[in-house]
Amino acid sequence: CAWSIERPPGDTAGCTFCHTSSEERCSTCHQRHQFDPKVARRSEQCKTCHWGKDHRDWEAYDIGLHGVVYQVNKWDPKQFDWDKKLADADYVGPTCQYCHMRGGHHNVQRFGTEYTSMGMSMADRGAPIWNEKRDRWASVCDDCHSPRFAKENLQALDEAVKDAGLKYRETFKVAED
Repeated sequence: CAWSIERPPGDTAGCTFCHTSSEERCSTCHQRHQFDPKVARRSEQCKTCHWGKDHRDWEAYDIGLHGVVYQVNKWDPKQFDWDKKLADADYVGPTCQYCHMRGGHHNVQRFGTEYTSMGMSMADRGAPIWNEKRDRWASVCDDCHSPRFAKENLQALDEAVKDAGLKYRETFKVAED
């Protein structure tokens, strides 16, 4: 799989549990015993799978500004009204679902862009499909930030990916030698 091509098997063992199933299951995000959209709209639902050695997404979100805003305000119904449909959400800060399921769309990857952690460091960032994904991703940021903000941050991430890719290959070369 593309997401595991650059990773050692130990790093991707947990991924295959979910990502090799061709079946999309509602219970991945909606708890079987509490199939409540209000629960599924909270970022903690994503933490179930997206944390730890092979998925550092939760940790990155939780310690970043967006995650801190969420943690501080998540119990205030004026800031996060979980009764509103995701398409109508006007949260004080983004949740995982707000960005990755923008407008209530259930295709989480539609508004996702992977970087090195999931084997994408060698992706052709000039390819039309990549530019389309980047533009879609930036449009989500534009909900709260200026268009310049998203574009500059994507460019900074690209530079970080290049640097990390070089260091990654250098490290494996040293280990190999």
